[in-house]
Amino acid sequence: MNWENDSFKISTDKSILDVDVIHNFLKSSYWGTSRTREDVEKTIENSVCFGLYQEERQIGFARLVTDEVVISWLGDVFAIPEFQKKGLGKWLMECVISHPVTKRTKCLLGTRDAHQLYEKYGWNRKEVMSRPEDKEENSNHQMDTTS
Repeated sequence: MNWENDSFKISTDKSILDVDVIHNFLKSSYWGTSRTREDVEKTIENSVCFGLYQEERQIGFARLVTDEVVISWLGDVFAIPEFQKKGLGKWLMECVISHPVTKRTKCLLGTRDAHQLYEKYGWNRKEVMSRPEDKEENSNHQMDTTS
């Protein structure tokens, strides 16, 4: 799917994603610092992804981890700093919530600092439980519960 707005585009076409842009942003985020480039590639492979572009340059991203029937988890939502505060994150969220998978599944997310943004799009604050990982077996693959 594609959405266009002036010189900006959002696309779910994974073949045009710039993995370096995504990985570099996630390395600087509070939720994705430990992810390797290979981890990012694997998360993209197993998700519905939304790339945000200005012309051909990727400037943002969001992804849904989903079974496409019952449940989805929204994570890794961002616009790079120079494009923040321009309404692009809101537009990205509008595209995410209009996607057929999001419409037909119960969509969850976790955030430490963007509650107000997500509440504008219908998310409600609720307690979510998580099970700790076995750090010895999987030290690099932490579940993102804060994006």
